[in-house]
Amino acid sequence: MHRQTLLLHLLQCGESAVVVTLAGRLGFVLGGAFGIFTAGIDTNVGFDPKDPYRTPTAKEVLKDMGQRGMSYAKNFAIVGAMFSCTECLVESYRGKSDWKNSVISGCITGGAIGFRAGVKAGAIGCGGFAAFSAAIDYYLR
Repeated sequence: MHRQTLLLHLLQCGESAVVVTLAGRLGFVLGGAFGIFTAGIDTNVGFDPKDPYRTPTAKEVLKDMGQRGMSYAKNFAIVGAMFSCTECLVESYRGKSDWKNSVISGCITGGAIGFRAGVKAGAIGCGGFAAFSAAIDYYLR
């Protein structure tokens, strides 16, 4: 790749830094809300196998809700920022703005996330995230 082309791609992605930041922040908020919701309906919070009839205290439940909310928030933020950045790079490399960009970006993002658990998980993550991205893109366009 020529030096000028590389600089052009970097400038284009620099312009979309706002989009990547916004995706990360919205992912953080959505993930936090989802984590708090799932912790609220989880019946295993404060469960003690030695005393299965013990009711968890409000402090235990709130602590678990906070921990799970923060965990989900960080994960959703990373996925949102990673997908947005990858989509920017794919779009600038291809020079087109169409549905294929989100599918390719979904495959790269899902594969990278799943690859930590092995090659098979990476392939499943690639296919699953690409299919999800295609469905969302089809619905929105």
